Amino acid sequence: MMKKVTTTIIGGGFSGMICAAFIEKEHGEVLLLERLDRLGKKLSATGNGQGNLTNVNFGSAHYFTQTLGERDKIEKILSNATDKSLVQFFEKLGGLFSADERGRVYPTGRQASSLTDLLRYHLNAGKTQISLSSKVTDIKHDGKYFILTVETDQNQEQIYSENVVICTGGKAAKNFGTDGNGYLLAKSFSHTVTPLYPALVQLKTDARKTKSLKGIRVMNAKVSAYEGERLLKTTRGDLIFTEYGVSGDAIFKLSSYVTQLTEKNSVTLCVDLLPEISEEILHTTLLEKSKNTSLNRQELLCGILNNQIGRLIMKESEDVKKIVENVKKFPIKVTGTLGFDYAQVTKGGIPLSEVNEQLESKRQKGLYFAGEVLDVDGECGGYNLQWAFSSAVAVAESLNNKHKPRGQV
Repeated sequence: MMKKVTTTIIGGGFSGMICAAFIEKEHGEVLLLERLDRLGKKLSATGNGQGNLTNVNFGSAHYFTQTLGERDKIEKILSNATDKSLVQFFEKLGGLFSADERGRVYPTGRQASSLTDLLRYHLNAGKTQISLSSKVTDIKHDGKYFILTVETDQNQEQIYSENVVICTGGKAAKNFGTDGNGYLLAKSFSHTVTPLYPALVQLKTDARKTKSLKGIRVMNAKVSAYEGERLLKTTRGDLIFTEYGVSGDAIFKLSSYVTQLTEKNSVTLCVDLLPEISEEILHTTLLEKSKNTSLNRQELLCGILNNQIGRLIMKESEDVKKIVENVKKFPIKVTGTLGFDYAQVTKGGIPLSEVNEQLESKRQKGLYFAGEVLDVDGECGGYNLQWAFSSAVAVAESLNNKHKPRGQV
């Protein structure tokens, strides 16, 4: 079976759906292929299922790339389709949104699946052809058309397409269909792939010290990551001790800065367990408290820290100065991450040097990339969905311009 279309979008995640939504009706036939049995499965789980769509603290400084000299490309793409553009688009679809104290923008119903539903309703009302349970196993170009081999539940078919947009995501969370297949498709056109790392992921640590703290949450901790003596990043947020190491939003934020370094076993986290209390106040309080001869010395931090954390610190030293240091700079040795299966995002991908400012391949005309498959990843807090949106809009606008009727501006 063979069909011919103007543009084929591979991947029915957020970037794929946005790209389809922004392609104008004059463009010609658009086919959206999704390997799973429904669109937007990963989108429906984003933001802990609450739908963290973007962040009002928008800007290119919140993004990472391994492609040297290409940050201007990120800036241009983001400035063309901003956080305000993203929210306005969904408001036109019928959603309402609000930002929390950290700038994270959510649907007012705090339900990520509602974002998927709004997009799905919009696409179903338009001209986009949607094919579910359809995996692209091969792409070739015959000089005029891309020839895609697609496996479905029933058969195998070929699609002839003037343009192809790869929106397959990366390697993170393969239960959502993101197993790195997009990189293989890109390599068939001589594209390369930067080293890949899991990002926005839990960190493994030396559990000998912290295994007794499993399940304890430190609210709004101040956590700094170091490579040796070099400070990598400091952030604030919740930290959760687990059987394998540490989790929580503070850890997800820091993981983007350390994941590529964990193989060197050179990363240490220093946790300020009481960021609102100065060292001076803590030191004075502990000196006064230590004068109470009826108090068990091991309970000196009772009423100040969680009792289990307090007792662990007291086992290290009973010297007040050292206790203060351990409370304000509680050290945790990082030994790795939980890997791609637990990561929200992939760090790395198709180098930006191999695409132009419209994200069209420099190696094959008509081949485009959008979203996580590119070597761009964002911090925790809605920035990755924003990149998926901005990059997909850039591709859609390029396709619209390419297929405008002659003489139309």
